[in-house]
Amino acid sequence: MAVSKVNYNYLGKSGVQVSNLCLGALTFGESSNGFPTQASEQLSFEIMDKYAELGGNFIDTSNTYGFGNSERIVGNWLTRQDRRSILIATKVGRPMGTDFNRRGLSRRNMTESLDESLERLQTPFVDLLQTHLWDNATPIEETLRTLDDLSRCGKIRYFGVCNVCGWQLQKIVDKIEMMGLNRCVSLQQQYNLLCRQPEWEELMVCENEGIGVLPWSPLKGGILTGKFGRGVKPDANGSRIGYIHTDESKATQAKPAWSDFKDDDNYWKLIDSMRIIGGKYGKSIPQVALRWLLQKPVVSSVIIGATSVKQLEENMGASSGWSLADEEMASLDELAPRPLNYPYEFIWRNPKDRVNKFNRPCL
Repeated sequence: MAVSKVNYNYLGKSGVQVSNLCLGALTFGESSNGFPTQASEQLSFEIMDKYAELGGNFIDTSNTYGFGNSERIVGNWLTRQDRRSILIATKVGRPMGTDFNRRGLSRRNMTESLDESLERLQTPFVDLLQTHLWDNATPIEETLRTLDDLSRCGKIRYFGVCNVCGWQLQKIVDKIEMMGLNRCVSLQQQYNLLCRQPEWEELMVCENEGIGVLPWSPLKGGILTGKFGRGVKPDANGSRIGYIHTDESKATQAKPAWSDFKDDDNYWKLIDSMRIIGGKYGKSIPQVALRWLLQKPVVSSVIIGATSVKQLEENMGASSGWSLADEEMASLDELAPRPLNYPYEFIWRNPKDRVNKFNRPCL
């Protein structure tokens, strides 16, 4: 069987290129939260081996994934590879224990957390360090100066941010320019056909400022896989959606509640349309969902998870060799509408003929 290859994009306004599908390592290693379908170290190695074989060069993890276990597994695998051929991204900021100083984006926690991550990853540097969330307790100047210092001393090559709103991202950009620091190259944000709110603010900042977007949960925690049937209760042991369905008080953005979608006619129309579009190209519903993201100009790389080699190979089939037609992209956009709240509805009604190609239009 022929081995498919991925395409590569620049990581925002940087000179480094990453595969347009990034392998997320959230599912690597046993987890204390009891989630099903976590991958053992051996299976994680097999998934990473296949990912690299298919041309992937970008792996995303975090110190909090499995409380360091994901980083350890990636690090053990990384010792067998040519370090120069793999780009490693990790994160800092979320709690790593009960000590109140082992969380947040203070200089103290960031420097100590990175040293611990480097030890687990068995590498002298990470290619991309990302702040996992906004920290209301730490001045943004302290966080940005620390990231710049870590970059200057060679412990990180680039830095990005995750899970911020529009004003926070613009403030980060403006502070960096004012302080004369190394730029932020990426934003990791939830973005998918069922979560398009980032298009109103954060993605517009990214487009204006040359920041590459790394969508996480591109399949909305499994909701966009098409494997769930109308009126059928998800298997509690076969998926995160099924597991959460047994106790929806545990639902989060990354693990959405099935009850939010199972009776939504618009959701089922979207799934049916994706099935029809996929059939035209011999592609699956997940591949269509990934392809929709890959064709958004602001996206550098889409973060995919995998709990089996087969699942990885299917997802990697979205990377190259085919594309959705303009009318198909528009159809999916229409079936997955953005919530049009104020002031966006007001802005949207602005005259569309007021466009200057030398000045980016507002929408």
